[in-house]
Amino acid sequence: MKAQIIQIGNSQGVRIPKVILEESKLAGEVELEVHKDGILIRSTQKPRADWDVMFKALADSEDDHLLESNPATIFEKKEWQW
Repeated sequence: MKAQIIQIGNSQGVRIPKVILEESKLAGEVELEVHKDGILIRSTQKPRADWDVMFKALADSEDDHLLESNPATIFEKKEWQW
């Protein structure tokens, strides 16, 4: 998809179509990185950024136990050599 670089006040910018924003899940603050062939736009949010909050919520609700009482697999029981 092609786009035009346009004047926005004293700066220049590119309008990003809604379809591309929805597919890329970009919103809010982004990081710009210059590459040999152009500019990379990426989210500043890290995929696991809120895991610590979610793990604490699980522990607080006492929902952080193992799903299996014996998590060893058949491979671990029969084939694994220590």
